[in-house]
Amino acid sequence: MKIIDIHNPERVNRNPDQVETLFTSGDYQEQGFIIKRVELRLYVEQIDEKLGPHSLITSFVETDKGTVEMIYDEGYRGEDSLNRAVQFLISNLGLSALILRSVISLKTQSGE
Repeated sequence: MKIIDIHNPERVNRNPDQVETLFTSGDYQEQGFIIKRVELRLYVEQIDEKLGPHSLITSFVETDKGTVEMIYDEGYRGEDSLNRAVQFLISNLGLSALILRSVISLKTQSGE
């Protein structure tokens, strides 16, 4: 099962401009799901002369039962927006919340 939990899935219908892998392993389980990989993906949608790049940052979680890609952050966040988002996520224990949110989305879609 592949879930794209974004209002307009066309926004991520291409290769991301940048990807940061946060977790790759097959031994972490959450509510019966084996978490294989967690990434943050950057899609630069436009560049404004004054504000700079408009970034769409998504989370991507791959499990043994499917994948989920959803919006993590978006807006005019500057040139190094993905790396700042990764550092914030790691330093504030946000990785577990991101995984849990993705597992809940998979469970809801599969009817579990």
